[in-house]
Amino acid sequence: MRPTPNAAASRIALILGLAAVMALGLAACGQAGSPGPSANADALKVVATTTVLADMVQQVGGPDVAVTSMVPKGGVVETFDPSPRDIAAVSAADLIVMNGLGLDDWLQPVIDSAKPDVPVVRLGENLPGVDYVSGEGGEGTNPHLWLDVRYAQTYAARIADALGAADPAKAARFKTGGEAYAARLAALDTEIHQKVATIPEANRKLVSFHEAFPYFAKAYGLSIVGSVVQVPGQDPSAGEVAALIEAIKRSGAEAVFAEAGFNPDLSKAIADEAGVKVETNLYNDSLGDAPVDTYEGLIRWDAEKIVAALGGQG
Repeated sequence: MRPTPNAAASRIALILGLAAVMALGLAACGQAGSPGPSANADALKVVATTTVLADMVQQVGGPDVAVTSMVPKGGVVETFDPSPRDIAAVSAADLIVMNGLGLDDWLQPVIDSAKPDVPVVRLGENLPGVDYVSGEGGEGTNPHLWLDVRYAQTYAARIADALGAADPAKAARFKTGGEAYAARLAALDTEIHQKVATIPEANRKLVSFHEAFPYFAKAYGLSIVGSVVQVPGQDPSAGEVAALIEAIKRSGAEAVFAEAGFNPDLSKAIADEAGVKVETNLYNDSLGDAPVDTYEGLIRWDAEKIVAALGGQG
């Protein structure tokens, strides 16, 4: 379970001194908070909460940014607990990139303790033109906007603006990078629409591991039947499992989709009981190994897995 705000704040206070010491070591070793191999010596130091957001920053900023992702590849952002190394990276950052909408709120106490004056951009909050969806259990707002590629284009524009504000001398370069990335994403959005359109209309039903795919479903013409869990780390009750199995049977859904990084056993058991297929390897807020090592690769991977499981053509 995620620590309570008070517990998290106490832990951060206890390790902040260690983080300051580590910051010196990291700088000397060329790790968190310092330019990567492809970055310029004067690159803007950016800390993003997830590998997906870090990739977006890298695509927009190119060699003019050195990006660190706090949650590692394969990590779970909802339950992440920052380490001294993460706090050291924040203390050295020129810009923090978060999603917001409750997904990565655990970072705010770190910022408050390590570098309260650092610029912070919350990519998912107050975006123009977004049709927000209710969060898990009907509370708050679902934060997984980037799985609709149109909204990812808006993220790219906001990233370019934030990079330009943090380093005005390179603002024109960041604007150009953002526009080029958004153009690629527009083409990707068209590609995903075309792939999903090959699924027989009666099969366009999605059963996900958790409530991460409502924006994807809404964008590409799928309906959500249900989710195995409401929140990662919280197992469903026997009654909730039984209700989901019944919903799958009643809807005629063809498959249950689990996610990389989570134990697939419950998803497999539900799929077996409902008499449908299971696909255990979707991605949403963490990148993986190639070809899922970029946001664009993640979207293509998920679309191909969903299309194949639901009877479409790749």
